[in-house]
Amino acid sequence: MKHILAVIQAGEESVTGVLAGEALRRAARETGRTLDVEIRTAQGVLAPLPPDAPGADEMLLLVGSGGQADDALAARADRHLTLEAVLADPGRALAELDGPGAARPAGAAADARVPRIVAVTSCPTGIAHTFMAAEGLQEGARQLGYPLRVETQGSVGAGNPLTEAEIAAADLVLIAADREVDRGRFGGKRVYATGAKPAITGGAAVIEKALAEATVQPVAAGASAQATGKGERAGPYKHLMTGVSFMLPFVVSGGLLIALAFALGGIHASDAASAGTLAHTLFTIGSGAAFALMVPALAGYIAFSVADRPGLAPGMIGGILAAGLNAGFLGGIAAGFVAGYVVEGLNRLIRLPKTLQGLKPILILPLLGTLITGLLTIYAIGTPVAALLAFLTEWLRGMQGSSALLLGLILGAMSAFDMGGPVNKAGYAFSVGLIGSAVYTPMAATMVAGMVPPLAVALATRLFRARFTTEEREAGATAAVLGLAFITEGAIPFAARDPLRVIPALMAGSAIAGAISMVAGVELKVPHGGIFVLPIPGAVTHLLAYVAALVAGTLVGAVLIGVLMRAPVPAEQAA
Repeated sequence: MKHILAVIQAGEESVTGVLAGEALRRAARETGRTLDVEIRTAQGVLAPLPPDAPGADEMLLLVGSGGQADDALAARADRHLTLEAVLADPGRALAELDGPGAARPAGAAADARVPRIVAVTSCPTGIAHTFMAAEGLQEGARQLGYPLRVETQGSVGAGNPLTEAEIAAADLVLIAADREVDRGRFGGKRVYATGAKPAITGGAAVIEKALAEATVQPVAAGASAQATGKGERAGPYKHLMTGVSFMLPFVVSGGLLIALAFALGGIHASDAASAGTLAHTLFTIGSGAAFALMVPALAGYIAFSVADRPGLAPGMIGGILAAGLNAGFLGGIAAGFVAGYVVEGLNRLIRLPKTLQGLKPILILPLLGTLITGLLTIYAIGTPVAALLAFLTEWLRGMQGSSALLLGLILGAMSAFDMGGPVNKAGYAFSVGLIGSAVYTPMAATMVAGMVPPLAVALATRLFRARFTTEEREAGATAAVLGLAFITEGAIPFAARDPLRVIPALMAGSAIAGAISMVAGVELKVPHGGIFVLPIPGAVTHLLAYVAALVAGTLVGAVLIGVLMRAPVPAEQAA
């Protein structure tokens, strides 16, 4: 075996770097390898290697992405792994140096060096798919031996944000998102865009496709081209999900404040006679401020997704006008798309001298976009959409018996069909939008149905142990926690093994839960949180019926999984 040199780029994670170094040394001793480790931290270099390393009879392992390695060293590395991969399995990290194709051929060209990749993952709610996509890409990069840094744009903002230096040094920017991501900082870089689900199910394949098909992101002073090359072009669904993702914080905070107001002041907390009380103040903040901004945020960020920053002001202004015309979330959606496509069209049509290009994004596009969107909203969109919303609201409020049952079945089945995918999110967006119109029953049906799939598979792993592998049975507890938190994606790993049997079983369970919730008239004023928001006074009505719906759906789904799902094939038979 050749002598191994390991360079650990720990950056600010000096403790993690030292731990990774010790893990590699221990693994080398256990496997009879010889190893020297250099650890590069923000505070300095520990145990530096000779300046002429690596030699002809040595192999170089580059670990981490702290940015301390020069291009020449990165080009000469035989393998490049993340700190997480080394800590998870240091023995495998060393063994991969012996694998076929691990070593770099002598005389390899400089452009054959390991590509540096940065990635951004995001989903509309920013809770589950965001981080599952990041894990999928990290695992794919580990398999390929490529350095990868992932920024997760979740519900609390950017996690592990990419630095300007990392973006500048990257050979590829990979965006795995179900909502539009601002690409202004990636101008001049090779960018590839896809959805979150491909990254979850096949991170290595996505990375290889991105390396082959990425194209250069334009450096634009105005509205940037959001879609690039052969990546997944942003369409209406992604634009809508972008708007929903930015709208959610307003709905969540407003709904909780309204629920607290009713808990403190009773049903009359919103009356003028209660003015000056804490309950009335909370209601004013929740309804008069948070909910008032819901439609403008939805419209503004739909337009932002379509036309970038120049579309934001026309979209928000159109949303305010739609809300004032009582067109609600439907009017906001219409105003957002009108503003976005109007601004995008104006950006393509208007040609200015180079010296005046800077006026387009800050003056011309917002001004003309707002003018056209405002006029269309007032004179063409607002009145008919307001009438449609009023009809829809009254129809939903009057739903009883078979009609409520049918809607509950549909919303429930949609929740489990793709567990966080487009169909799931379409039903969710519909239910969230109706909260602004004080129609809360669809939201209750959607959330209880979304909790069922992970809870059903978790229960099935206990009731029908023979149907699952040891790893799946151990993962059942995690799925249960995710289900209780309304993270439907917790059932995806179980459905992936046998989708034609598991998904119909989960759809049946979710449909029954949604139907029971709708027939019972359960109302939910908060669009997320699972069982953890149910104890809040006023957040949910008919609590016992709601719990019964959850239990019934979970039991049906678990039993059907046990009846339909095949037992795993033993490893010795599969071989």
